[in-house]
Formats: sequence, C-alpha cells, structure tokens
Amino acid sequence: MTTTARTTTTWLPESIVYQVYLRAFTPEGTLGAATARLPELADLGVDILYLCPVCVHDDDPREEFWSPRQKASGCGNPKNPYRMKDYYAVEPEYGTDADLQEFIDTAHKLGMRVLLDIVFLHCGPGAVFIDEHPDFVERDEQGNITPADWGFPKLNFANPELREYLWRNLEYWITDFGVDGYRCDVSASIPLDFWEEARRRLEAIAPEVVMLSESHRPEEQLFAFDVSYSFAQTETLYRIMKGEAPASAFRREWEAAKAGWPSEAACKHFYVPERPGFLSIRSAWPRGSRFIRYIDNHDLAHDHPERIETLWGPDAVKAALALVFTLDGIPMLYNGQEVADAARHTIFGKCPIDWANGERPAGRERRDLCRRLCALRHAEPALTRGDLQWLDNDQPEHVLSFVRSYEGRRLLIVLNLTRESTHATLSLPASVTTPSSLMQNGTTIQPGTPLQIEMDAYGYWVGRSVVLETGIEEKAP
Repeated sequence: MTTTARTTTTWLPESIVYQVYLRAFTPEGTLGAATARLPELADLGVDILYLCPVCVHDDDPREEFWSPRQKASGCGNPKNPYRMKDYYAVEPEYGTDADLQEFIDTAHKLGMRVLLDIVFLHCGPGAVFIDEHPDFVERDEQGNITPADWGFPKLNFANPELREYLWRNLEYWITDFGVDGYRCDVSASIPLDFWEEARRRLEAIAPEVVMLSESHRPEEQLFAFDVSYSFAQTETLYRIMKGEAPASAFRREWEAAKAGWPSEAACKHFYVPERPGFLSIRSAWPRGSRFIRYIDNHDLAHDHPERIETLWGPDAVKAALALVFTLDGIPMLYNGQEVADAARHTIFGKCPIDWANGERPAGRERRDLCRRLCALRHAEPALTRGDLQWLDNDQPEHVLSFVRSYEGRRLLIVLNLTRESTHATLSLPASVTTPSSLMQNGTTIQPGTPLQIEMDAYGYWVGRSVVLETGIEEKAP
C-alpha cells in the first residue's frame, strides 16, 4: 500500500470549519434565515461551512424504516435528515434551489467555502428512484426492500447504474450550484473504488474540490479523500473530560493513530458493535493524513441528554477548544458553540440555538475565545503546516504539553485537562527557549530550565519561542 496521503489544496490545512445544521441554526430553520447570519461566521474567522443534508428527506411514516435514534427522540417526525428521498432537490422545509444558491453565493462573497453533507449509504423507502430503478436498493430473495443499517434501505453499489446516478449527483451540485466539496456520511461502509472514481470525476471539473470522510478507513486518504474524522481521539478526550481517563491517554491515542490503527475500544462508541467485521480493518494511516478536530457535532449533541457546556462546564470546554485549535489537523466548530449554546439538540426536530446567550457574559466570553483562536490559527503557520512534538512533564495525568514547529517558528502549548489545579515541571528541548505568551487562561509560567508551571483547573497556555537554535531572535508575524 502507498504510505503517503494524497496531496490536497493549499487552503484546506489552513482552514477552520463550521458545521451548520439548519433546523437548529435559526428559529426559522431555513436557508434564507441562515444566510442572514453568515457575516457573523465570517467575522468569527470561519473559512469552510459544512452544511448538513439539504436534499429532500423521506417522510415515509412506517416506523420499521426509522432509525433507533429517530424512534427514541420523541419527535415523531418521519423526515430524518439522513434518510434521503431525492438527491437532486432541496428539502422544501429549508427553502428552494434559489435559497441554496443565495446561501452559497453569499458565503463565497464573504470568503467562505461550502461543503454539502451527502448520504449515499442508504435512502428512504420512498426514494424517488425506487419505482423506476428497483435494483438501486438491496432486496431479499422475495424482492422486498430489507431494512439494513439504522433501519434504512441500503443502496446497492453492485449496480453500475446506481453508481453513475450518484457520481452525476456529485457533479450536479458543483456545476449547477458551485459547492466546493462534500462531507461524506459513513463513507467507510461504501466501496472504496466508488469514492476513488468520484474523486477523479470531480477533480476534472473542480480541481480544488475537498472531500471530508466520516470514516475509520485509512486507505481513503490515499486517492479519494482529503481529511477524515478523528473518532478515537475525540472519544478519548470525552473520557478525559468525564474523569474516566488521564490526560496522557490522549497522547497515547494520538501516537497510536500515527503508528498504526487506534484501539478498537476507542472506536466502538461510534459504530454498531453487532455488525461483524465492521471494525476489522487494521491498516496504518498514510503519512501526512489529515484529521478533523472537534468536540461537538450533530451526532454528539443529539446523543447526549445534556450539551457539553453542562456535562463538562464552560472552563473545560474552553480548554478543549484550545487543544482542538492547536493540534495538528483542521478544527471544526459546531452550531452555536461560539456562544456556549447549551440548548437541547435533536436532529429530528426544531430545537434552535439560544443565540441570546451570545449577549450574556458566558456567551460573550466564548465568542471572544473562538475569535482569538481562529485569529491565532490564521496567524501562525506552525499550527497549520508545522510538526507536532510531545514534551514530557511530571504531571502527565493532568497536563498535556507539546511544541508546534515550522521553518524555525515554534509554539509551546500546555493544557490542564482536569478539574484539579496543579504544579507541573516541563523540560524544554535545546531548540526551544522560554516562550512569550500569546494566550493563556489560569496558567503562570516561571522562566528558566526546567519551566515551572502553575495551572488552575482547565488552565491552558500558548506561547511563541523567542530564540531560535542559532540564537537569532524570532520575528513576530
């Protein structure tokens, strides 16, 4: 197997992603209302808008074709946004083709790109193509549509006509609407050669197209996808924040992903354990693989009765965001996270973001933090193109410490991921001297070798090295 990830567009590693779920993003839950809020996201520093599925949702009322999560939500809404009826039309609940075009055009004018969320593993039982193409979905020996993953009819990728139908769909949203790429739902459960051919076709019409894989399959970054989800590391971070694992567990999981495949235990939370072989792939991530870093998304927000603002507390969320924005990979914010939204969330009903929280002290503080993190990432190439080197400290159960480096520029990051204050000692490598602070919360560093660090609960510190190996002072950006 080729061991190096495919090259990608120059702007992707330098980008910040924001996930928009329309039903929750505004009280109206429409594309038009969302478009009116786009200047706020541009001002925040967002570069890419990842828009949850906008194609027509299947409204078939038969509950045998509902997912377990859909049934448990209590919303009684058959229109699951991840159960598709028409891949070529905009969901009327959200608006019209013209409304989607206006959303995309406005985003582009503001300097942001748009990714559409596509759902090709399954469809709804009322999908528009089923009568004309009954072999587009898998069937039992009697010819009946068989509920498969999550209760939905599964698309039949053994059918070349279905493949052509879906490839043309990917081309359609680019040629007719100008979208910049796709987030591909559960892509690992779809044959890899489908995605590789899709990539070839899309690059022919849009050379800078971006493909985001919701996947645990490392081979996808060889030829098909630009970036994958960091499932194992996100799960490990959740365990740390709940007090179920030491901070050092995150470093171990990060190193495991670089060396090979993350632990099966770390991945089980996301997938369906009763499906034999679903976690059977055990291959190393290619060198240069890229990962989306996040602490919340539509799945996590839906599945937890309380949002992380309540589960973890606002200080813990701030520390986790500082980690997400200073790690290697591409950071992603979710729907209202920038105002510390704690409102109930479900993908099956309308539970709008509490935007009023942005005018309260906690919301204003969070917006300021997110804006500063976005600005820091845009200003420091070490965070977008640099290497990451972990540094040992004498409090590994509480503290993570690492250096990001690029062309002589170095940033030191130290984070306390626990609810206990601590004193840590950190030995810097010879190439890194006492840094100057760029941003910090509840952390004091005493100059010297080794560094002495006083950290409040969930404290963090980001600083720039002031002296290079040559002894020449580093220039500020």
